[in-house]
Formats: sequence, C-alpha cells, structure tokens
Amino acid sequence: MKIKADQLSGYLQRGTAPVYWVAGNEPLLLQEAADQVRLHYRAQGYSEREILDIDKSFNWDVFSHAVSNLGLFSEQKLFDLRLNSAKVEDAGKSALQQYLANPNPDYKLLVSSPKLEPATFNSKWFKPIAAMAVVIQIWPVRPHEFTGWLRQRLRKEGITANPDALNLLADKVEGNLLAAQQEISKLKLLAKTEDENITLEINTVMQLVADSSRYSVYDLVDSALLGDSGKSLKILAVLRSEDTYPLIILGAITRVLRSLLPLLEKIQQGQTPNGVMQSSKIWFNRKAAVGNALGRVKATLVWELLEHARLIDQTIKGLSLADTWDELSLLILKLSGSKTASM
Repeated sequence: MKIKADQLSGYLQRGTAPVYWVAGNEPLLLQEAADQVRLHYRAQGYSEREILDIDKSFNWDVFSHAVSNLGLFSEQKLFDLRLNSAKVEDAGKSALQQYLANPNPDYKLLVSSPKLEPATFNSKWFKPIAAMAVVIQIWPVRPHEFTGWLRQRLRKEGITANPDALNLLADKVEGNLLAAQQEISKLKLLAKTEDENITLEINTVMQLVADSSRYSVYDLVDSALLGDSGKSLKILAVLRSEDTYPLIILGAITRVLRSLLPLLEKIQQGQTPNGVMQSSKIWFNRKAAVGNALGRVKATLVWELLEHARLIDQTIKGLSLADTWDELSLLILKLSGSKTASM
C-alpha cells in the first residue's frame, strides 16, 4: 500500500504491517518518516533494533540468517534496512520475498531507500512486497511550496515570522531542507525569550542566520552543469572565503569533465541522454545536472575546458602569473554556458 508521509501516523496506529518501506530523495523528510516508525515500535515494546547498511557488497545471507535466528525467548525486534540504491540485487529480492512469505510476528522490517521508480512498483518481485508493506513515498518540496513549508516548520517550533523575515530566511537556505531545519533550531535557541512564542523579524534573521557554509566542490560542479552561472560563482566565492585549496576545486571539475567525454561519445553515436545516464549508472540525485550538460555541451568544449584547467593547474603551482581564482571563475562560467570575453 502506497501512502504519503502525512498519512503515516494514522497507519501506524491502525495497522500491523510486517514491513514499512520509506522511499525518497529528500534526506530530512526520509529520516523523519523513518524515525516516526522507529519511535512507534519502540513504544510498542520493540526495544531491540538491528541496523543493516546495504550496498552492492552486502551479503544478503546475513539478513536471512538474522530473521530466521529464533532465540529461546520471543523478542520483539525491528530490523532497520538502509539501502543506498533503490535497485535491489537479485539476492536481496529473493531474501525479502522469502522472509515475507512467512514473516515472524515478533519482527518488523523498516526499509529506507532512495526514490522508487514506477517500474519498480510494477515489477514482478516488488508487487508481493507492496501487497504486504506500507510504502511511504517521500516527495520533494517544490520551489513554490518551500516558503509555506518553512512557515509551517517555524510555527511547529513556536516561531511566527513576518513576511520579510520569512522570505530572507528562505533565500538564505536556498531550498535546502536540512539547512532550513538547522537554522530553525538555531533561531529557537538564540532568540528564545520568557514567552514561549517567538516573533521573528527580519533583523533577527540577518543577525542570527549565517550565509551558507554548507557548499561543497560538488555543489559547485553541479550548479555549473545545470547552467546556473550566478549560483556557481556564489559557491566559488564561499569556497574561497573558507580557504578551500583551489587544486581540490580544480580536481573535482576535471574529473567531471573527463567523465562527460564517454557519455558525449555515446550520444554522438545516436543514444539518448537518458539512455546514456541509465547505462552509465549515473546517481539519481545527479541526473538533472548531468542531463542538462549532456543536452548543451559538446565534446570540443570539454576538451577546451580541460586545456584551460591545465593552465589553471600551472597558476596554482606558481608556473604562471595569471590569477588562479579569476581563471577558475572563467572556467566555471564557460562550463555553465555563459559567454565570456574569450569565447
């Protein structure tokens, strides 16, 4: 049975499904839904929990042995399976199906995974599982919904924000739900008064909420691949202010550039961008960035950018008088598709 996250509480109170499967690509909401299941069953007497982190190297015999290992005394236990990919290997499919064919009434399964594709729900192996499971689909908060989501989260913590403060906070966290929740927790702690309710003004946000320091070199590369030159330059400025060694940034850019070349070659041979990403096993959370780049970048440009990267490497090592950060900015602009004076 498929449900939304806001329906989970009701199903936990009414049902006794042997497995709860939480799936989605938004880490905060995924974690909160999984925590809701864990807390519910802990309160129901499932004091023992076994966590299994599942990747390609995981031996599913470990799971099969664990769920069939009956002790002398009956113990209520929650098995917490954390999948790093929504694509389950044949051994995993078989192990899950075998267990659910005769589930132990004293055990519950909590499965957390990235978003499940429609094809998975229609697959032969998953249908029997879905018939017995409660599948909680975690949908991302869309850009036009974000301010409302943020307002609701603030109210939950006893914080009322005026429109200007709310818009400034939304602008600073840029749709990052984890960052937003961290800032809300900080606001509640630092702006706390004797009154349980806090009114958030724009000056309070300006004083208490710092500009993003959560950017990484991978955020920089993905923003450039998406063609967002403004955000890319902002991230580069943040990384520079944090004294990030420029060779680390350059290395991330060149690795991505080289990885694009075989993908572009396949497209030139007639394959579609989606087909190429599927066959090349591009992670779901990077498909938008890589797909955008594949739709507008040519192999000739990639080679030009790699040559530019070689020159930047020389500036970092002191073999050129050019300014490293200026050249990195130019490289990012070119990758994002912006026209520069040299293009």
